[in-house]
Amino acid sequence: MDGIRATFAGMPWWVKWVAVPLLALFVFGGVILSILSTLITFVFKALLFVALVGGLIFVVKKFTGRDSKSPSGNW
Repeated sequence: MDGIRATFAGMPWWVKWVAVPLLALFVFGGVILSILSTLITFVFKALLFVALVGGLIFVVKKFTGRDSKSPSGNW
């Protein structure tokens, strides 16, 4: 680990802060993009599920009304 640190210590700032991150994005960009797209898809589907369940509960409560005969009719 000290060898890597010593190697980077002699490099200009733009190599450490520009060139190395660009190389990492070039090499691992596909993996990063795949993980991000999977995460965004999961969040979208989770929000869609929550919205659909909320809509279903709203519709059921609207059409059953307050004078329901079931014991759990009053939430």
